[in-house]
Amino acid sequence: MVKITTVKTKPYTDQKPGTSGLRKRVTVFQQNQHYAENFIQSIISVIDPAERQTATLVVGGDGRFFMKDAIQLIVQIAAANGINHLVIGQNGIMSTPAVSCVIRKIKAVGGIILTASHNPGGPSGDFGIKYNISSGGPAPEGITNKIFEISKGLQEYHICPELKVDLATIGKQTFEVDTFKPFIVEIVDSVEAYAEMLRGIFDFAALKDLLSGANHINVRLDAMHGVVGPYVKKIVCEELGSPANSAVNCVPQEDFGGHHPDPNLTYAADLVNTMKSGEYDFGAAFDGDGDRNMVLGKHGFFVNPSDSVAVIGANITCIPYFKKTGVKGLARSMPTSGALDNVAKALKMQLYETPTGWKFFGNLMDAGKLSLCGEESFGTGSDHIREKDGLWAVLAWLSILASRKQSVEEIMKDHWQKFGRNFFTRYDYEEVDSDSANKMMKDLETQMSDPSFVGKQFSSGDKTYVVAVADNFAYTDPVDGSVSKNQGLRIIFSDGSRIIFRLSGTGSAGATVRLYIDSYENDAQKILQDPQVMLAPLVDIALKVSQLHERTGRTGPTVIT
Repeated sequence: MVKITTVKTKPYTDQKPGTSGLRKRVTVFQQNQHYAENFIQSIISVIDPAERQTATLVVGGDGRFFMKDAIQLIVQIAAANGINHLVIGQNGIMSTPAVSCVIRKIKAVGGIILTASHNPGGPSGDFGIKYNISSGGPAPEGITNKIFEISKGLQEYHICPELKVDLATIGKQTFEVDTFKPFIVEIVDSVEAYAEMLRGIFDFAALKDLLSGANHINVRLDAMHGVVGPYVKKIVCEELGSPANSAVNCVPQEDFGGHHPDPNLTYAADLVNTMKSGEYDFGAAFDGDGDRNMVLGKHGFFVNPSDSVAVIGANITCIPYFKKTGVKGLARSMPTSGALDNVAKALKMQLYETPTGWKFFGNLMDAGKLSLCGEESFGTGSDHIREKDGLWAVLAWLSILASRKQSVEEIMKDHWQKFGRNFFTRYDYEEVDSDSANKMMKDLETQMSDPSFVGKQFSSGDKTYVVAVADNFAYTDPVDGSVSKNQGLRIIFSDGSRIIFRLSGTGSAGATVRLYIDSYENDAQKILQDPQVMLAPLVDIALKVSQLHERTGRTGPTVIT
């Protein structure tokens, strides 16, 4: 019989989960007494005690440092709180999209994901704990607020300290827990349920021919030592026949090989340089927990994530799943470029513009209003699950290549010719002093809210722009009527060009200031220009109006996308 212990604790005031759960430096979880235990107890406390006796929770993570310790704590605390059944990926490994898939498949009450997504790992890196609900999507604000409220008043937690689980062996382990009936921990293959779902979405025969048939293309997929490695190996290499050496960095590591597992031009520079050789026709990188992706064509041709979702939308019938379900609607986050809007307009589809955060898409999907969506932050997905899905996006692109028999670059250039091009760039200023960043945003909003700001002219080089709209983006959810305010400062000019400023909450230290520039062009002579050249006047105006460099003490961004 496994004994339950009640441990006295003191509440922490800083366990407020963001859109992506609670993210902190690993040392915060390790050095503050009961820090992880308190938060895990707060999550389980939002599940009604009456439901726990029949409840199943899915647990998995991206392999980062401290994950296995956290999983043992989740097992011990779940057992002591009367949860009936845990389903855990082998060795704790399960991608965020796979957790969403498994929650939906087995009708679990929810899931706990151990990840800090694209943030660095290792002993001095970041760690995160995220709760997903029964739809498979991230917990909405109503639930994350409840978790936070519980955490602020927590005086004790319940735990079975002697209970230890073997995470390596697939199968069920049953424990007799004091006062509760048997507690079952089921270790499952990390990939299988997710792979089975993808087989039902894509034409695997066509993909196999593309990757290993007589006229196959050469691909290079970089898992960046994150969780996607085993998925790429099993699905793309073993099942679809791509050579084993087409997938690199596929063994998940606690510190992601000392790298930042963020699939962009800065942190996936190795892949970009390899693609420049011309040896590979298609390249992709994935982030730590597998929900983000970057797509590259031959010679390192970069597909902007805003364009990526637009191309999938324009070629959506190349994916069998959408022939079955039809296309209910398209959506993008507010900072994402208007490329998807042009597709929606041409194909007469409903388009939704939401705040940043996948949960807003999930609400629309659950209401049957949305099929395909994307964010400029390298997240693309559909209503097959309730998370963004990196490998799904890559197989969507490969399906388009198989159907159109064109290169990535040809498909992209054809798309711009047909729909016009949204030139887009994002500047990230990471780990800026929070007070300076907040003051800059506050002062900028004050300046923008002056009635005389609308109609104001801004010039740079030979370009002049007139302000048409200046606001702090607010969103009213068409499903439940809930209102989300303060979602980003927008300056929209009379030609439709946009400058957007946001403070991001996905880092664990300081603040990240993000500046987005979006400008539409349909002049065939101009659509192949370099975005940085085309957008230079707007970047100049954005930096002047915000005094971003002066206010943050920076001379330039950490990352340019």
